[in-house]
Amino acid sequence: MSNPQSRSQSKKALSVLIVSTLAFTVCFMVWMMFGVIGIPLKKSLGLSATEFGLLTATPVLTGSLVRVPLGIWTDRYGGRIVLFITMLLCVVPIWLMSYATQYWHFLVLGLFVGLAGGSFSVGTPYVARWFPKSRQGFAMGVFGAGNSGAAVNKFVAPALVVAFGWAMVPQVYAAIMLGAALVFWLGSAHDPAHLVPAAKGGFGAQLRALKDPRVLKYCQYYSIVFGGYVALSLWMVQYYVGEYGLDIRVAALLAACFSLPGGVLRAIGGWLSDKHGAHQVTWWVLWVSWICLFLLSYPQTDFTIQTTQGPQTFHIGLNVYTFTALMAVLGVAWAFGKASVFKYISDDYAGNIGAISGIVGLAGGMGGFVLPILFGYLLDLTGIRSSAFMLLYGVVWVSLIWMYFTEVRTRDVLHGDTPAVPARN
Repeated sequence: MSNPQSRSQSKKALSVLIVSTLAFTVCFMVWMMFGVIGIPLKKSLGLSATEFGLLTATPVLTGSLVRVPLGIWTDRYGGRIVLFITMLLCVVPIWLMSYATQYWHFLVLGLFVGLAGGSFSVGTPYVARWFPKSRQGFAMGVFGAGNSGAAVNKFVAPALVVAFGWAMVPQVYAAIMLGAALVFWLGSAHDPAHLVPAAKGGFGAQLRALKDPRVLKYCQYYSIVFGGYVALSLWMVQYYVGEYGLDIRVAALLAACFSLPGGVLRAIGGWLSDKHGAHQVTWWVLWVSWICLFLLSYPQTDFTIQTTQGPQTFHIGLNVYTFTALMAVLGVAWAFGKASVFKYISDDYAGNIGAISGIVGLAGGMGGFVLPILFGYLLDLTGIRSSAFMLLYGVVWVSLIWMYFTEVRTRDVLHGDTPAVPARN
């Protein structure tokens, strides 16, 4: 029979998990705002594909760069106060977005709005420390399901754009962010036992973790499963509009078929990582990604061959239904992968989760910043929309090769998943 103190701690942990996940969902929704309102802005401002990519990616840059310091401050001061202040700081720039008129206005304000993206490196260690190690993968997966804010954005923003114009979106989002911050503060708690001593929390000491090749490898994994997820969440609405000629509301609904499972199912990825190990889950995630991206990379193609009856023209290309199905599978795989990478971190760096998750989150976020710009550049350069998937396909190849040489070759695949030799990479 559990004692009252244990039951009270469990209830507190559950409350922290719920309000933290809600807060992160709202932060992610705001972070992805340009993925929808950027479409009318692209038309009104006359932006190229590269300029559109930069516009959508600007908030991601700030959200990535602040992840390391926010993770360190979480270790030192606690996640409750750090996340609450971060959310409050975003409210005013979100509201001011509705008054912007020039391209540079949106870029500058986007940098401040991007603070919302740093919430992940605060919430991950904050939530994890309320749970025993055997359940940390699941807890971080539930919190990470706040990535589904990308899908929520696709449901809410298009309706507001069509009904009231794009300027209504930041006004509504500012109010939602303020409300979510207050709910988080009222439902969360602080435990001094979760703080990391200052000696372990110094910037220099934490950043030295970048010399650890395992950290670099986890950064590479996360740059595809999270960075790719963020980039495609920003890119897919306009992709559907351009490739298949869909209305913005229909395009956003179909794009949510990727964003929603890519966020919500992260909790299942955490549970699978607790049960089967981070390595096994990540290995299968990368292979599923490889197959999906190979098929998605093929451009719409018409070709003519000479037959005995004369020239015959054939068309090869994914229709909107097959494309959406492949994107949904990719979203599920990346949901599992986002959780499994952070299971690696909780296993290998239990006393330093905040700083390491900040570093790995930075790498993932930088992927989410660089990739949309590269998507736009490749589209301007080649005119082929599926070139975005060709680029991601190459990134997955790098991860697979790296994982094979540093993990798979060190394991006895015939007698279980135990490393045959100590894995230093």
